[in-house]
Amino acid sequence: MLNTILCKRTALPLGLLSLALVLPSCGSSEYKKYADNQAKQVASILRENGCMQCHSATAATPFYGNLPLIGPTVKADMREGTRYLDLTAMLEALDNGQLVSEADLAKVEDAALSGSMPPAKYSHMPMHWGTNLDSDEKAVLLSWAKDVRKKNYSTPTVAEEFANEPVQPLMASIPTDSAKVALGFDLYHDTRLSGDNTISCATCHGLATAGVDRKQYSEGIDGQFGGVNAPTVYNSALNILQFWDGRAADLKEQAAGPPLNPVEMGSHSFDEISAKLAEDKELSKRFLEVYPEGFNQSTITDAIAEFEKTLLTPSRFDKYLMGDKTALTAEEVAGYELFKENKCATCHTGVNLGGQSFEYMGIKKSYFDYRGTGLTDGDNGRYSVTKNEQDRHRFKTPTLRNVMLTPPYMHDGSIATVEDAIRIMHQFQIGKNISDADTKSLVAFLNTLTGEYKGELLQ
Repeated sequence: MLNTILCKRTALPLGLLSLALVLPSCGSSEYKKYADNQAKQVASILRENGCMQCHSATAATPFYGNLPLIGPTVKADMREGTRYLDLTAMLEALDNGQLVSEADLAKVEDAALSGSMPPAKYSHMPMHWGTNLDSDEKAVLLSWAKDVRKKNYSTPTVAEEFANEPVQPLMASIPTDSAKVALGFDLYHDTRLSGDNTISCATCHGLATAGVDRKQYSEGIDGQFGGVNAPTVYNSALNILQFWDGRAADLKEQAAGPPLNPVEMGSHSFDEISAKLAEDKELSKRFLEVYPEGFNQSTITDAIAEFEKTLLTPSRFDKYLMGDKTALTAEEVAGYELFKENKCATCHTGVNLGGQSFEYMGIKKSYFDYRGTGLTDGDNGRYSVTKNEQDRHRFKTPTLRNVMLTPPYMHDGSIATVEDAIRIMHQFQIGKNISDADTKSLVAFLNTLTGEYKGELLQ
């Protein structure tokens, strides 16, 4: 019940008014008992206002969900609600004093700001009387969100007026070891990491092409093609996990994958790779000075990861968030406001404008039916890792930094232009047809996210 996009705007039969005779109000001021614990207050508000009914994969279908006529609507709304946001992990974190997801925080905050919890069609039904957030409850949620963001997610360089924005400016740098970075740069471009000495990391993630190869699927060893679109390497250090399905915990683990993938780089083992690199006397000398243990999977991938941490691309938008009002035009600022109004910032959130959560592709209607090409293993998304059916078709939200330079789009690389990607996301994720004028404004904003690397604007 957190957001109007979660439920269809269809009218429910008036006969449900009779339920008022048997169902009590769900409203409660229980949260006030936790005045000294903001997190527990938020958890209580979410529970007592019935949010878990539509935002938990384990929620039982209410009895009216089995009634004729309204049953299918209720079940569909519950399904959509859980696909947009399952509150289970957030409530567990709140109960145990743990940090909540930045994307979950943004979604709850947006719901409180927009006044859309619960959706209008349910807030006036007898079984939901009293569940609308009152001004005090909204104040608690918004204060909590602001405090959590300031303490855990805001960037030190952000201007005070933008400190509570759902997106934040890039940090100046990530601490690295310069000697490891230099080795990592060389290894990133070294084709000896592949089985036939033809492919390097840079082959599919070129630094001169915004960290991608601008192909639907990258071509690997022996002319083979992968099953998902190659994400950009720029700013990838800011992602919570790596790969579309999140199977790698960090950049080091990610760097170990492609060299041994038979479709990508096709090496048989890191022992094989290490033996080839060890034949290079100059490289070996430099490497041993930094890694006395020599070449192995751990040291090779550590060096590559250390280099990749330097691939941050500050943009005009970062200057704006740091207080430079001249950095953006009026049209670009309007595009950013539209970006927030259309809930884009609830998933493309944080410093990286993405990479912080796994989102279901096709909340409002089936993206895969629209695509019409049948399902592939690459379409399983997060399910490939967790084997949890609720994670099927969930993908790590891609960063929007440099998005104008990284076509084609989506996990399957099936969308050729930014304009089409904007249209698809509005239709399938929030159930809205966006106008050409609004699309133009959003594109203007997205252009401000093109950043610089080593002082040069990416092309």
